[in-house]
Amino acid sequence: MKKRLIAILSLASLTLFAQDNIQWRGTDRTGIYTETGLMKSWPAAGPTMSWSYDGLGEGHSSAAISSDKIYLTGMTDGKGYLYVFDLKGKLLNKKMYGPEWSESYNGPRGTVTLNDGKLYLMSGVGDLYCFDVSTLNVVWKKNILKEYKASNIVWGINEAPLIVGDKVIATPGGKEHNMVALNKNTGALIWSSLGEGDAAAYCSPLYIKDQQVPLIVTMTANHILGIDANTGKKLWSQEHTNRYSIHANTPVYGDGMILCTSGYGSGSIMLRLKNGGRSIEQAWSSKELDNRIGGMVKIGDFVYGSGDNNRFWFCADWKTGEIKYKEKGFAMGNIIADDGMLYCYTDRGDMILAKVNPVKFEVVSRFQITKGTEQHWAHPVIYKGVLYVRHGDSLMAYKIK
Repeated sequence: MKKRLIAILSLASLTLFAQDNIQWRGTDRTGIYTETGLMKSWPAAGPTMSWSYDGLGEGHSSAAISSDKIYLTGMTDGKGYLYVFDLKGKLLNKKMYGPEWSESYNGPRGTVTLNDGKLYLMSGVGDLYCFDVSTLNVVWKKNILKEYKASNIVWGINEAPLIVGDKVIATPGGKEHNMVALNKNTGALIWSSLGEGDAAAYCSPLYIKDQQVPLIVTMTANHILGIDANTGKKLWSQEHTNRYSIHANTPVYGDGMILCTSGYGSGSIMLRLKNGGRSIEQAWSSKELDNRIGGMVKIGDFVYGSGDNNRFWFCADWKTGEIKYKEKGFAMGNIIADDGMLYCYTDRGDMILAKVNPVKFEVVSRFQITKGTEQHWAHPVIYKGVLYVRHGDSLMAYKIK
């Protein structure tokens, strides 16, 4: 009995720890959060705003949260700044880290990644930083474009660094060094992958660990890549193109299948892993499911998201791609999910709460995000009963529990 109790407490501790480290699209890049007891509807004006902060500067990165501290980036006068807040909105620290992307849709893109007392940040100009979380001192820094003979892409490199064991993964998009794994403590090169020699494509990679060969999956300008996480060997690739070479959505994984989706007429392709992850076959494809930058969420046997050229919110069968519903009348946007509900943040500034329902887009509440500046592109975050929404210059905290 005592051993069983210890095991249960250990499991609870692990679960709590996992939920305490919110990074790009949650703890595991799925967009799925696992809190319970959240509100199933909101007042007409929206849930109560606990606090807001105006003054982040320009940018599109989302909040990362660990140990009750919020980490966010913004740009002012061409310089990138790292902000640290407590959960009451008090600014605890602010650090200028270097130049940021200021040529179009200005500001930081990639969300920061926290791991083992360090914070990893990729700027829009290709500088990969490792900071000490406590002091924000730079532990190491490397420009992956210059170091690995790659060119920046049209709208600036966009990648949330991926940590796998002792490695931090990045995608310079060079001909020789297409994807690299660096020692997370020193920045030293561990392995380099040729990939297909494509340019990077704004994609934050996904780690798949339940196959015989652990995989890193990402999208580059013209291909979906499956890379051996231990060695950097390219295991397989699948052509996937659109006219702007933009593939900004992290792949969605489940049941041994990988869903990759892009906008600009490209659509979605579902790949089934075979031979322990060493090879693939195409399960289905769909031009209609063409999300550009908003991501999708897999819940049960269904996937939810919104289109790009195809202007509707949708639900599709995960295994077949059959579209279960298409709902027009709402602007397109990004999506996360928690506790049986979909949180949809449109590029017109509507925050929508809808039930997880494969039959229809069952909207129960919506309100307008009125604070902030420029595009409504940053993905929202849920942490300890609070919905965090970044809109350009502003970060807002809404009580949803």
